[in-house]
Amino acid sequence: MKNMNWMANYTGESDFILVGIFSQSNHPALLCVVIFVVFLMALTGNAVLILLIHFDAHLHTPMYFFISQLSLMDVMYISITVPKMLIDQIMGISNISAPECGMQMFLYVTLAGSECFLLATMAYDRYMAICHPLHYPVLMNHRLCLLLASGCWFLGSVDGFMLTPITMTFPFCRSREIHHFFCEVPAVMKLSCSDTSLYETVMYLCCVLMLLIPVTVISSSYYFILLTIHRMNLAEGRKKAFATCSSHMTVVILFYGAAVYTYMLPTSYHTSEKDMIVSVFYTILTPGLNPLIYSLRNKNVMGALKKMLNVGPVFQETIK
Repeated sequence: MKNMNWMANYTGESDFILVGIFSQSNHPALLCVVIFVVFLMALTGNAVLILLIHFDAHLHTPMYFFISQLSLMDVMYISITVPKMLIDQIMGISNISAPECGMQMFLYVTLAGSECFLLATMAYDRYMAICHPLHYPVLMNHRLCLLLASGCWFLGSVDGFMLTPITMTFPFCRSREIHHFFCEVPAVMKLSCSDTSLYETVMYLCCVLMLLIPVTVISSSYYFILLTIHRMNLAEGRKKAFATCSSHMTVVILFYGAAVYTYMLPTSYHTSEKDMIVSVFYTILTPGLNPLIYSLRNKNVMGALKKMLNVGPVFQETIK
């Protein structure tokens, strides 16, 4: 009951204050414009990728289905932090209520956890496609893809439901200033005046587990993929396999590198400035980079994009 009623324990006088990244910048207006441009690029790029995968029949494969799920997560990921941050900067406010902070934290943790498992699922999909190509269409059928994607979302939500209520139940009797631009768990935990060492240990173990399982799946998948690629006789086959896998590995390194820094390194390695820079990297830059990584180096996606862009002229000619 205590965990369920944490929202009711706070009033407007107990709002948190998000210090944000703009207070650290010598040119906050320029930084605001840059972040807004990256935000629009991320929304546009991921939305276009989702539409292409949905409407182009050639992209109705497991790999592109999982890429569309990643794009959906990225759209939600960047949307729960950046709009409020930009609006607060323009309006000159920095408050966030406890319920809003809890909701932002829950969505962020859920999406981060879901993406962890989704990247592992995508690695397993590439393993099946490259190492077992003849059985791939049967083994990775549409039903299994839906189950795997649903499992990723479910495991992420379990993480959110577990960490958020516990974090927000701790008493906050110190400064209400969160030295971050959104309600990230470690940043909020620093405000608690009670002993959080046990919870921090449990959270660390949970994060290790959540990272260890996907990393094990990814490492094992790519070990067998590299062995299979090495045995390939056709240079074209090797090139295609490397191109597909290198895009996914780029995303994996960007995401897991930031996650390891944030949740697994000891607190002695952390400062508020470093934490915000890393968070900007994986909450703002990575969602903007993912569509470029998966589209510019992918002939099928580029072909679908060109086809979509040619629909307008063809339609006009048909009318004439």
